[in-house]
Amino acid sequence: MQLGIQRADFTDPDLGAFLQAHLDDLAPTAPAESRHALDLRGLQTPDVRLWVASAGGRIVGTGALARLEPGHEELKSMRTDPERRGQGIATRILDHLLQDARGRHVRRISLETGSMEFFAPARALYARAGFFPCSPFGSCTEDPNSVFMTKTL
Repeated sequence: MQLGIQRADFTDPDLGAFLQAHLDDLAPTAPAESRHALDLRGLQTPDVRLWVASAGGRIVGTGALARLEPGHEELKSMRTDPERRGQGIATRILDHLLQDARGRHVRRISLETGSMEFFAPARALYARAGFFPCSPFGSCTEDPNSVFMTKTL
């Protein structure tokens, strides 16, 4: 599969639809106060770098890094098209994001994901990439619906 990963083009209407599908997928998994995904507007802030994976002219995945503090960023908006899951797309996006962070001298990446079964594949992906459980970070607080993980680069 020929996969290209590039910075997001926020004028692409397919991007908005892809990101809305992400929010729609997450909606039934937890109460609103436990869902921390950014919407299209939140991903367009200067402290966020959104990347898009494309294959055959279609968006097949996204991933973002959001600045928490100097040298510490948060992984956000990781999503693979449900029809393309299990093909290594998320691993490629995650590797790309980590490489980008290292190139900018980021020292730590943290993330919040769900504690429910729906998120088990994501937690396994992050663990394989060297992320380990941690305490809440940034403005996050303890939440039984959340798992917090971090990785030192």
